Amino acid sequence: MYPRQQKSNIANLNKNSHLFGFHTVMTALHNNLPITALLILKDREDPKMQDLVRVAKSKNIAIRFESRKLLDEYGKSHQGVVALCAEEDGDSAAELTLTQLIELSLSRQKLILILDGVTDPHNLGACIRSAEALGVDGLVLPKDKSASVTAIVHKTSAGASQILPIVTLANLSDALKKLKDAGFWIIGLDGYSDTPIQEIDFSTPSVLIMGSEGSGLRRLTKEHCDFLTKIPMSGQTESLNVSVACGISLFEVTRQRLLQGG
Repeated sequence: MYPRQQKSNIANLNKNSHLFGFHTVMTALHNNLPITALLILKDREDPKMQDLVRVAKSKNIAIRFESRKLLDEYGKSHQGVVALCAEEDGDSAAELTLTQLIELSLSRQKLILILDGVTDPHNLGACIRSAEALGVDGLVLPKDKSASVTAIVHKTSAGASQILPIVTLANLSDALKKLKDAGFWIIGLDGYSDTPIQEIDFSTPSVLIMGSEGSGLRRLTKEHCDFLTKIPMSGQTESLNVSVACGISLFEVTRQRLLQGG
């Protein structure tokens, strides 16, 4: 049985400022996000949950055992745990300015991902998960016509959205110019390109841009790209989900760099 925890006043906490799902919450704990309380499903006492409670206790986080009905109010896929946070929903624990991201990237893998108009939070979360797993230094998102980083994104990314640095900008064109001036090559994924992604040289500082789920890259974004490339496909399916295409493209970058000893 869990030890009884001191009750916390959760009634006044903003329900928009929360994370849910076991792996997402555990990642948040390990990365010291400002969690004010954990809500755990009553009678769930399996070893995984006991480990999560142990980590939370070590950080002096209040724990409450609640009904499924209450937890469902935060999201049906909570997996028996919800973390209430001091941050506003949509904020990233690793939010940076573009200048900071450029400096960070040039000291690390020299690889930045831009999502130009990805509006589905599940796709955004999946892209973030692939990006963090495959060594991307940071993500750039436009403020308009884009999904923001919400609890759904945290859950879909399995907590990667709490680790990957994220920059949100009003003017993507200015950002691309600044990235070029810093020495990055801009590569856009475009299904109409004649150049397979295997033919693109990713050994230099690179920015990979993925377009929206429906229309792909915007015209102005294409004009700023140094190269446009595509994923070659041999089946009858004409296109891929943006999160799948993102994972494949980033794997190609990793494959090239590993072969080159990078």
